[in-house]
Amino acid sequence: ELKAVIEALKIIPENKKIELHSDSSYVLNGLSSWVEAWKKNGWKTSSKNAVANQDLWQELDELSSKFELSYQKVKGHSGDQYNEEVDSLAKKEAEKI
Repeated sequence: ELKAVIEALKIIPENKKIELHSDSSYVLNGLSSWVEAWKKNGWKTSSKNAVANQDLWQELDELSSKFELSYQKVKGHSGDQYNEEVDSLAKKEAEKI
């Protein structure tokens, strides 16, 4: 899920206003609050452990700084048209690996 957001931001022209819809609390909480705390703590969690996927979070943090981002949590597997479409695409791509 982190990689999907990273790859999407790479193809969007900078300085755009973006509303990110996701069913991932991990991604949304990370972007909206955790990243700032991790940076202040030298990329350590509140329990002093290394941040999981630090390389991806750092890349996402750098990319997201180039946009005006807002966030919208959607419930997964609840009939949201776009969420269902993205899930389907992700499954198809995963099968190729």
